[in-house]
Amino acid sequence: MYVERPPTADLAGRVACVWHQVSEADATQLVVPDACVDLIWGPEGVFVAGPDTGPMPTPMASGDTFVGIRFRPGAVGGFFGVPLQELRDQRVRLCDLPSFRDQRVRVSDPPPLRVADVAAPGRLDVMLAAVRDRLAGEVPADPAGAAIAGALRKGRTVGEVAWDLGFSERQLHRRSLATFGYAPKILQRIVRFQRALTLARAGVPLAEVAVTAGYADQAHLSHDVKRLSGVSMRHLVSPAG
Repeated sequence: MYVERPPTADLAGRVACVWHQVSEADATQLVVPDACVDLIWGPEGVFVAGPDTGPMPTPMASGDTFVGIRFRPGAVGGFFGVPLQELRDQRVRLCDLPSFRDQRVRVSDPPPLRVADVAAPGRLDVMLAAVRDRLAGEVPADPAGAAIAGALRKGRTVGEVAWDLGFSERQLHRRSLATFGYAPKILQRIVRFQRALTLARAGVPLAEVAVTAGYADQAHLSHDVKRLSGVSMRHLVSPAG
């Protein structure tokens, strides 16, 4: 069971949603790239799920409970105290990040969460309080982040985005690495994939998905989906996917 809800108004500019999940059986969940970064409290403690560039199979035991805070694409800023590219395709314990070792509000390793803690409201409250406390004294995220992601999501090329924002392509590359954890070409591929996935889940035929999301054709869509998720689009949108 997976449930997500929108953040409170004070966090909405940086946080996409808060969520909790309870595994109903021993299984492996496929996590696919979405340009987001999550702060997660699971059975083994609190960890950061960095920006992914490919499929991330995640083993889960029956009864495992997770609560999470998902940062919007480009909205992490300096929250974790390390360059985002160092977290790319990584799952890192929060206590292993230098700037969190001596934090005033600690999110320490909890005992395992089981089915009885489905909503885990206390744990989510602790995480939200720590996030608010840290954001209050942190340098804001790069304001260009939302514009970069938004333009690429609309199908603008990397060169066009750089021109629109008054950057050279080299400057855009540096800003993208710092803001998203990967280069603009990879970001473009991921936001296009997520747009296609949203359309496919809404029941749009795949040929139409390819055109609307900005792929050259359906074969291009299939190739990119397999590259980013490891499976076909039909598998991703199926109930079992």
